[in-house]
Amino acid sequence: MSGAAGRITAKNPIVEMDGDEMTRVVWAMVKELLITPFVDVKLEYYDLGLPERDRTDDQVTVDAADAIAKWGVGVKCATITPNEERVQEYKLKKAWPSPNGTIRAKLDGTVFRKPILVHNVPPMVRSWVKPIVIGRHAYGDMYKSAEMRIRQPGKVELVFIPADGSAPQRALIHDFTQPGIVRGVHNLDPSIRSFAKACIAYALSEKMDLWFSGKDTIAKIYHGAFREIFRQETEARKADLEAAGITYTYLLIDDAVARAVRSPGGFLWACMNYDGDVMSDMVASGFGSLGLMTSVLVSPAGKFEYEAAHGTVTKHYRQHQKGEPTSTNSTATIFAWTGALAKPASWTRRRS
Repeated sequence: MSGAAGRITAKNPIVEMDGDEMTRVVWAMVKELLITPFVDVKLEYYDLGLPERDRTDDQVTVDAADAIAKWGVGVKCATITPNEERVQEYKLKKAWPSPNGTIRAKLDGTVFRKPILVHNVPPMVRSWVKPIVIGRHAYGDMYKSAEMRIRQPGKVELVFIPADGSAPQRALIHDFTQPGIVRGVHNLDPSIRSFAKACIAYALSEKMDLWFSGKDTIAKIYHGAFREIFRQETEARKADLEAAGITYTYLLIDDAVARAVRSPGGFLWACMNYDGDVMSDMVASGFGSLGLMTSVLVSPAGKFEYEAAHGTVTKHYRQHQKGEPTSTNSTATIFAWTGALAKPASWTRRRS
């Protein structure tokens, strides 16, 4: 079909990242039926399916992230983040990290998830009449954590050893007298600031009020740093926000959840990494389905990666393997492709 009359030509390459299970099957169908016959686009292909990630020691994921940084736009299929059961099932060398986490960290990106509203799928939450967009901080927290299983009595401390050789700082986490667990998490001021700036820019572009939620009453230093940086960045853009008629509100996470359920929608809800993971699924279900949720990773350098917000649909894949019919919703996958194709970095023109 290359060069056929009426076919649309993309100016620049798009990074294509294949995935796993039923979404991989759907991915191939969408590409074959809806993309290739109508769009002439150079696709720089990376197979992020679990077997290829294992074969390359996950280097293929790093290469894909570098390609997005080079070309500016990528589109990604859903992938498996393996647990121990998956390690055994696929006979993996190890439990490889989340490809999404690796790509987010490489691009220092913020993930924005937005429901796809359709008339024949009314929201489960009756008060929601406008989209609620989740802005998820794409760095740190439990996704870059260190964990330990404690099996005997002893103390666990948080220790900072300054590079200049000055005295270490210590904080007691817990004095264990019985078995337990412990986790250490971190974040970086520049990453939080990039997150805040990205959320402000998105709110301005979409003319949406901006919320940020945390729990600084408990995590006074960790969550408090997020709150303070958001305050600084929104103050710096105060004139722009006021000119656009946009308000910024900080809320405790529990208050934000209660308000969101009663709200008509129409706002951007900025969340820390884990909160964003959870709340995006809640919002998706409230609007109808994870299959009706777009997801775009936006980097401070203006690089974009589009994907469906749902997982690999394992249940349907098991049915597919048995030759049974399935009803996997392809809408979000289609929107991922069209989102990538519509970006300025890959603007399109119709052949004469």
